[in-house]
Amino acid sequence: MSEEPDGGLPESIELAWGLRERPGKGPKRALSLKGIIDAAVRIGSAEGLEAVSMSRVAAEAGASTMALYRYVPSKNALLSLMLDEVMGGPPRLPGPEEGWRAALSAWVWALRATMRRNPWLLRAPITGPPIMPNNVRWMEAGLRAMRGMGLDGGARISLIILLSNYVRSEVRMTHELATAFQEASTSESEVVRGYGAMLTALTDPGRFPELHAILEDGVFEGAVGTPDDDFVFGLETLLDGLEALVRRGGAPDA
Repeated sequence: MSEEPDGGLPESIELAWGLRERPGKGPKRALSLKGIIDAAVRIGSAEGLEAVSMSRVAAEAGASTMALYRYVPSKNALLSLMLDEVMGGPPRLPGPEEGWRAALSAWVWALRATMRRNPWLLRAPITGPPIMPNNVRWMEAGLRAMRGMGLDGGARISLIILLSNYVRSEVRMTHELATAFQEASTSESEVVRGYGAMLTALTDPGRFPELHAILEDGVFEGAVGTPDDDFVFGLETLLDGLEALVRRGGAPDA
């Protein structure tokens, strides 16, 4: 089933932006686009993105599968709509008087909090640049946070991609590790200590001098920090790099 209407925009995008209504004329129905999206989100939140199908969502919404197609043209369209619904809009960020670093840091932390509340959405493939309403609002908020940096539009878009990818990668990794630890009935500290012991047994100082210097420092034997510790280190390192970029006067020539 094609999603491309005469106007050139995919139907899911028109639906998300309120440019098209479904279904057509007829008596008022109990089913609605919002109800369908909410049903899909309930399934995704409880059982993961893999559990979302048109038939399953129809059953959750109390309708037939064919009835769903009167509102949503395809499963891919439904996934786009539900993921945008879960993202929601960005929060209010610090004003320009607090500087771009505070605003951009707040944007990153808010994006991380949203993704951590809904880690299942990270299973959705990235098929293109952000175009759904809430995703575009997040992009606008991030660009607004960069005012005062003196960077051109291309550099600001590149920074949105860089920071979004950092958040996405960190949230997915920490979620998958936490899930693995839980399924193995172990703790991160136990895994880290075991990892250090295996490295010590498998490597020698002659071939891996840098690694063994770290092992001798007991890095893998001490207390394990929280995911926030690693996230703060990475974010502050990125922001320090942006400070240097701003002082230099913008991105280097390609």
